[in-house]
Amino acid sequence: MTQRRTVFFVSDGTGITAQMLGHSLLTQFEGVEFKQITLPFVDSQERAEECLARIEAETANGAARPIVFSTLVNQEVREVVRRANAMFVDFFEAFIDPLEAGLGIKSSHTIGRSHSAMDKKEYHQRIEAINFAMAHDDGASHRDLAQADVILVGVSRSGKTPTSLYLAMQFGVKAANYPLIPEDFHRRKLPEALRGQKVRLYGLTIAPERLHEIRSERRPGSSYADLDNCRFEVEEAESLMRREGIRSINSTSKSIEEIATTILRELRISRQVY
Repeated sequence: MTQRRTVFFVSDGTGITAQMLGHSLLTQFEGVEFKQITLPFVDSQERAEECLARIEAETANGAARPIVFSTLVNQEVREVVRRANAMFVDFFEAFIDPLEAGLGIKSSHTIGRSHSAMDKKEYHQRIEAINFAMAHDDGASHRDLAQADVILVGVSRSGKTPTSLYLAMQFGVKAANYPLIPEDFHRRKLPEALRGQKVRLYGLTIAPERLHEIRSERRPGSSYADLDNCRFEVEEAESLMRREGIRSINSTSKSIEEIATTILRELRISRQVY
């Protein structure tokens, strides 16, 4: 029988850090079904009491003790949430206290530093990167491609758009993406807009069978989604990439995070984590 546990990610900010750290730990436990709930902006005694009540409600019907991953900074708020009948994993105490000892200084105990607009320069850089990715999605614009850190190329629905947006939002990387289409295969050349940008190009490819599934969800029964057409486009795109010396990765079984990390490493793009 599958074990079921409720997990709370509690934070005085967005909850993103608690989610990322907690989720990384939870993935190591197979055979357990986790119901995951995020409680952000728990930044006052009142909100802490509400959070406590929400956690306690989970055990009211006899369910197993929930797990709480916390990145709460304020000691008083933390003590309220700690009263819950739950397993409490405090990332702040686990990491900040040893760092304070190692560095020989006290931390600022400032709420919301990791996911905020407090650093205006870095925040502005990330917003610029997101706007750039949106403006240069799917070959929508040829302008300023020389400003791109990377230009993703590949057949339609191979994962270019989500990867571009992830690179922009997570790392502040200016990522454009450009589809390779049958006309490019017949010409056996890159689109003209890309020919002067080869140093920035990186290819995404995908298994034809998976591409067929994805396209069939969007346009069922169309020639666009036909398996033979998918095979043709993938083979031609891969051939074009090889001729042009474009590095590539197969996105079929890889997460966006894995794809993005590979691109950053192979193109030696400096990564700024937000």
